[in-house]
Amino acid sequence: MTVNPDAPRGKASLEVLRAEAHQELDTVIHERLLAGEDPWAFMEELPTVDELVVYLLRADAINANGGQHPSPTREYRVLRQIALEHPALTTTVWRMLGHDELLAPRTIDAQR
Repeated sequence: MTVNPDAPRGKASLEVLRAEAHQELDTVIHERLLAGEDPWAFMEELPTVDELVVYLLRADAINANGGQHPSPTREYRVLRQIALEHPALTTTVWRMLGHDELLAPRTIDAQR
């Protein structure tokens, strides 16, 4: 699979975006291992492939807006738009927004 670095990421398929993110994470891991870091010490701090995809798409949105970092309201809209354009990333986006409680399965009150 060939990734065209000139193509806007937002127009790429999720498969291509994930492949690009996976390659980036592999590079980061390789560099940190070459630097002598213990993988047990740093692996949990690395983003998941889907989180990295969201970060890359967010960066594209910032670049498209003249490099201006978004306000909290715009940040929410940018991330929500990413979830709408790539439904498979919805769970990751909500987790990144801190809405983990919306992702947890609801329990039925046993007293009812």
